[in-house]
Amino acid sequence: MENYEKKGYLIPEFKVFRLKDRLAPVPFHYHDFHKIILFISGKVDYIIEGKSYPLIPHDIIFVSAGEIHRPIADSNIPYDRIVIYVAPDFLQKYTRQQEDLANCFTLARSSSSVMHLTPGKSHDLLYHMEKLEHTARQNDFANNLYTEILFIEFMILLNRSLLSHELNEIHVAVYDKKILPLLKYINDNLSEELTIDTLSTKFFMSKYHMMRRFKDATGYSIHQYISNKRLLQARTLLSSDISLTKICFDCGFRDYSTFSRAFKELFHQTPTQYRNNNFFKH
Repeated sequence: MENYEKKGYLIPEFKVFRLKDRLAPVPFHYHDFHKIILFISGKVDYIIEGKSYPLIPHDIIFVSAGEIHRPIADSNIPYDRIVIYVAPDFLQKYTRQQEDLANCFTLARSSSSVMHLTPGKSHDLLYHMEKLEHTARQNDFANNLYTEILFIEFMILLNRSLLSHELNEIHVAVYDKKILPLLKYINDNLSEELTIDTLSTKFFMSKYHMMRRFKDATGYSIHQYISNKRLLQARTLLSSDISLTKICFDCGFRDYSTFSRAFKELFHQTPTQYRNNNFFKH
């Protein structure tokens, strides 16, 4: 993946911390975990899947696992934020029928990756996020358990705020109007044939012009982007009882050996090893 690699994975199932620094340039990248950021102060534009959001204090940024993103900060001004990392499998443990704590990420992907805590409605949510960050740094009796309880409470309140529209969507985003529909099409059609020629014809762009603009908007080549998105989708499907061969073809790969080799290169395990190590432990 050239210089644009995923950035690690969580050892604990979630982390909460506050950072205030002068951010050096960060390349495009993605994580294996979800990320929530409360923007406190600074001068920052946050790019997520081709959209660039200019941040204002009390914005909440939602970055789903696998989403390509990059903050661009003025290095002369400290960038102050509270950051939460959470493993998707951890949220899945708390799903109850239709009540999915990861719903906030689904809503963000379908509307806006940046929401704003409005005055008067956001006090409790802001209070709980700051309390969670403060508690996570303590070392009192049963602090890990208490932090986990506070985290689940925060995620419930966050989802309630989104469902009741107490968080304002931020639609002021800068993006390439040619590339954004291309990104959406790719993500909606990962099981289909997505060649450069096919995409070039469908979106009325020359191949080389399209590839250059795509790389400028995402930091990835089209081939890299499609391959990684397919492999991330496959990894998610491995938690189900769908056969490996079906997962391979459902994720757009034309033969299993190519799929298995690419999966191992990205995740350092074969699909079989990943499934056995993560979902069929005895």
